Amino acid sequence: MIEKKIKLKNFGHISNRVVVSPMCQYSSINGDPSEWHYKHLSSLICSGASMLILESTAINKIGRITQNDLCLFNDKHEKKLRKLIKFLKKIKNIPICLQISHSGRKGSSNLPWVNSGKYLKKNYWKTISSSDLKKDLNSKIPKKANLNDIKKIILDFSNTAKRAFRAGFDGIEIHMAHGYLIHQFLSPICNIRDDKYGGSLENRCRLAVEITEKIKKNLPKDKILGARITGTDHLNGGIDIDEAIYLAKKLENLKLDYLCVSSGGIIPKTNMNPNINAFRINITKKIKKSVKSILIGSTGNLTSLKSVNKYIKKGYIDFIFVGRQFLINPNWLYQKMRIEVIPKQYLKAFNKNFFKRIK
Repeated sequence: MIEKKIKLKNFGHISNRVVVSPMCQYSSINGDPSEWHYKHLSSLICSGASMLILESTAINKIGRITQNDLCLFNDKHEKKLRKLIKFLKKIKNIPICLQISHSGRKGSSNLPWVNSGKYLKKNYWKTISSSDLKKDLNSKIPKKANLNDIKKIILDFSNTAKRAFRAGFDGIEIHMAHGYLIHQFLSPICNIRDDKYGGSLENRCRLAVEITEKIKKNLPKDKILGARITGTDHLNGGIDIDEAIYLAKKLENLKLDYLCVSSGGIIPKTNMNPNINAFRINITKKIKKSVKSILIGSTGNLTSLKSVNKYIKKGYIDFIFVGRQFLINPNWLYQKMRIEVIPKQYLKAFNKNFFKRIK
């Protein structure tokens, strides 16, 4: 099953059920891709995965996590990303998507390997969120977004999507998880507003829905539109599976191609245990069971393809999004899947006894 192609609505088929998950590299130069991106992504596009999603990319300057985030909100960013996509497509022509995001109160941070990624003490910027609540003791109080701020955020998401399509991306993934801005509106842990963007579940989902609607209005017919959502906050009083299903159905009605189910991240420490194999599969299968016309993927310690094959056969998921395993070994799929995933230039290194095919 994992080697079987699958259709993404108007776009067409992807060749198997493994997608390279977006992974922040914090290596851009003034928001533009650097030499590191060319090295990093040229390895991933040859990995054997059916689709590649580029890292979380900021829709505006205050939407960055760090000063070295990839960005797409001006002509220079668009030009540099277009050049990168042309380079990658010449290596292998598989679908390439861009995850677009706003960091919200998680912004203005150090690089993860500098001071543990804590809030900047110099050259910091005022962050924005659903409410004026700190993400942790070491951060500063964010601005509570007013209605004009929200209109600007929706417009910036839409403009970044347009730029992504002009730059040659085959699709976009809206980041609604991992404690970033849209998640900050969705979660009652962070959102204590008393207007139409807070309080009830419908109100907390409003920003996510309005951003998606705005992007959909200008979505080319042959492009992919997905979203990364939170299946649970892993906290008492946070998003639970029922709220996640509610959002999934809302997005299904807006005719997205897929949802990737993630979890956690609304505050630094939750009850999530990422060391368990396929630790999100139970929440993912409940969401999958609740929708009919949208593909559902999962992420989180999904490196056993025999188990993944079983999950697909049982109808728990349609495909998987894998990140860190590709960082450990970009070629790990070569010995797990059919020979066609291996670049012809590498075939002489393999023989029949090497392969461990999934049946």
